[in-house]
Amino acid sequence: MKTFQLTAEPRTVLGKKAAKALREENKIPVVLNGGAIIDLPYTGTLREGEKVVEIGNGKGLITTDLVVTNESVRKLIYTPDIFAIELNIHGEKRMAVLKDIQFHPVKDNILHIDLLEVSEDKPVTILVPVQLEGHAEGVKAGGKLTLSMKKLKVKAPYTAIPERLVINVDHLGLGKTLQIGDLHFEGLELMNAKNAVVCAVQLTRAARGAQANAAAGK
Repeated sequence: MKTFQLTAEPRTVLGKKAAKALREENKIPVVLNGGAIIDLPYTGTLREGEKVVEIGNGKGLITTDLVVTNESVRKLIYTPDIFAIELNIHGEKRMAVLKDIQFHPVKDNILHIDLLEVSEDKPVTILVPVQLEGHAEGVKAGGKLTLSMKKLKVKAPYTAIPERLVINVDHLGLGKTLQIGDLHFEGLELMNAKNAVVCAVQLTRAARGAQANAAAGK
């Protein structure tokens, strides 16, 4: 994946009123998830913006509340590309990926962003765009190539995840489908259902006519 540089500041004043005030300043509240799991009660020192979220069984998760500007995330949000995000928090570098975005239901502006902290040795699950390449045999026979899944759910360390999943369709015949179970990418685990159809060559009216004429000729 490409790396996106993002400067963020710790957010210490929380709540709906504080979040609304940030948005009025053209800023966005952010939560960085995926921090260390710790035993409760926690007696260690938390950094600015960090808090402990109880997850049960005497365990807690350290998350970090941040704030970014609308302008700084525009090229991260409004793009089909995926990125590894290098966060700069008061000079400290932390790697993350985009987990979720909450938009206003009417105005469509960004209300909140969730990031997931990542490391080279911890697998992460992320949606990766699909790119078809080649000229399907079925298309040559008059069929139409259709893409049913524009992104696939992939699990791997973030350093092993590509910008695109390139799928060759040269041998995809007329009326045939390519399913998740047919695919393999080195070092990546596909998390979608095995029988989910990624792409297919559909029979067109012209292709059906050609098939019928060929059968009648026999």
